[in-house]
Amino acid sequence: MEREHFEALTRAVLDRLPPGEDATIHLRGERSEFVRLNHGKIRQAGTVTQEQGLLRRIRGDRHASAGVTLGGRDLHDDVDRFVTAMHGLDDVLDVVPPDPHLRWCQEEGTTVEVQQGGPAPAESIITSVVEHSAGLDLVGLLTAGPLWTGFASSRGLQRWDERHGWLLDFSVVQGADRAIKSTLAGTEPAPDTIAARIEEIRSELPLLAIPPRRLEPGRYRAWLAPAAVAGLLGMVKRGGLSRRATETAQSPLMRLIRGECALSEQLTITEDTAGGWGPAFTSDGFALPDRVPLIEGGELVGTLTSPRSAQEYGVPGNSGPGEYPNALVMQPGTLPTSEALAALGTGLWISNLWYLNFSDRPAGRITGMTRFTTLWVEDGRVVCPVEVLRFDDTLYHLLGAGLEHLSDTAELLPSTVHFERRSTASDRVPGALIDAITFTL
Repeated sequence: MEREHFEALTRAVLDRLPPGEDATIHLRGERSEFVRLNHGKIRQAGTVTQEQGLLRRIRGDRHASAGVTLGGRDLHDDVDRFVTAMHGLDDVLDVVPPDPHLRWCQEEGTTVEVQQGGPAPAESIITSVVEHSAGLDLVGLLTAGPLWTGFASSRGLQRWDERHGWLLDFSVVQGADRAIKSTLAGTEPAPDTIAARIEEIRSELPLLAIPPRRLEPGRYRAWLAPAAVAGLLGMVKRGGLSRRATETAQSPLMRLIRGECALSEQLTITEDTAGGWGPAFTSDGFALPDRVPLIEGGELVGTLTSPRSAQEYGVPGNSGPGEYPNALVMQPGTLPTSEALAALGTGLWISNLWYLNFSDRPAGRITGMTRFTTLWVEDGRVVCPVEVLRFDDTLYHLLGAGLEHLSDTAELLPSTVHFERRSTASDRVPGALIDAITFTL
């Protein structure tokens, strides 16, 4: 959908609003190319174009919403769909109770953010992948194309955001259950980056052919690659940075908040909307701050606060309705990445974690399993792969007293979740050296 189409659409719909009411319209759309690979060859390719709108009618302190699927080409058809949805809310508004925490953006004005340049063609990216993966069992998914987000209100506020990018999520399989996982992303074709990463993986594959070692349960020193650190950070995201979860004592960081436990002074985490991949406004139309400090020097200094929480607790808002981060950045440390193995000495090199969950949420205790490349290292040299392990430890140890070093570089890890639409969330995290992790299986 073009911005002009959105503006004409929202004007036509909002002009039909009954007197004495307000309304907002939120739009998300994409035109995405998907290419699935197996054995380094294209197995499936296609394009998905979709646009979803959300209409919210507001009558005093009562409100109701309806979703609308749009065609994006015929203005009259899109208007009719919204008007039908609007009439469908007539009876609902008569019976919904007043909402004491209703807060919506009543500003006026227009903001437009359009990323410069055109989207990188999937064909050029996939050509680089196929060319350099000859002879490898490379399996993965490429997604590419433009995404757009719009917001409009009956008070005269219009927002528009349009951007593009590509994401290559892939693994190179050595055999059996052993593989090397990688994620690459960008806004421009990057054949050199793709070639370099695939060749790096090609050189590492022989390590996975060595018979794996089975370790007994116990505590082992470990280096966590950025993707594994992002897994830990994902558990912090699950309510740990939410204002509502904090106020209702459901945050997994309650022991930190109460002063009973501590995180490492090395730990600084920020929500960096300005450096992220998503729009700088919420589905309620509120502008997002460029940056929100959340943890500084191991101390919780801020939370993500939705409009509803802001209204309920009398604090400024700075987040969308879900109070979930979309562009987290963990500040790097001082350990050169090239010296990580030497600093580890003897222990585990862990590339990825999965099946993460809380084993004791109030205590900040989590459990999970190693995945893909996990290697046994002795005196700074890789010896062999390690069979799958399960760990159970607290965030206060892994990101607190047990955190020895963070690497001096951080890696961009965009979300690979594409359930309803392409995600614009991302993390930027360094690697981490942990003095010991408790493995139970």
